[in-house]
Amino acid sequence: MAESPRWQGSQRRIGLTGGIATGKSTVGQLLQEHHGLPVLDADLFARQALAPGTEAARAVLERYGTLDRPALGHIVFGDPAERHWLEQLVHPLVRQRFDQELTTLAEQPLGASPPAVVLMIPLLFEAGLEGLCSEIWLVDCDEHQQLARLMARNGLTQAEAQGRIHAQWPLERKRLLADRTISNRGNPEELAVVVAGAVAAAVTAADVRAAAPQKSPSP
Repeated sequence: MAESPRWQGSQRRIGLTGGIATGKSTVGQLLQEHHGLPVLDADLFARQALAPGTEAARAVLERYGTLDRPALGHIVFGDPAERHWLEQLVHPLVRQRFDQELTTLAEQPLGASPPAVVLMIPLLFEAGLEGLCSEIWLVDCDEHQQLARLMARNGLTQAEAQGRIHAQWPLERKRLLADRTISNRGNPEELAVVVAGAVAAAVTAADVRAAAPQKSPSP
């Protein structure tokens, strides 16, 4: 794992990321429904930021004439400059929502706050948001699986799917930066087992850190 900044506060924040169509949403659902962890979803926040009537939506309509997500996808994935423009518009709004939601969770009464919060962020590394998370989990699969899943899910041609994959950092690069890798190379039942094992291992590691003696400050 390469050295990169991490959140050092008392609130445990699991950054959940991966490549497009590697299975982030499925893992997020497992963490929420099977393990009781709240999931803050960057994609949901982005959709809400572009809801009709918002300032961001008006800016998008003025530039592209549409708020249709598939239509916008064809535009921005086909033109890096347009993708950059849209990201510069939406990312600060998404970051603001994360800050608001994390503050709300941190302010819950003692004993009512969750043991960890999941921040599901597809472009976590690309956007430089490592410092928002205390640890980062990467949902991983083989590249040929990623391509096939994306083509099937979005109804894309191979060239279109490859274009969207190449718009993000490659999985090979992200593997070097993650603290934990969640393999999604098998079936849904196998993925559930992998996620449960990751949660158990992470809880054990957190308990060990909490029990470790604190260093006395230097005189």
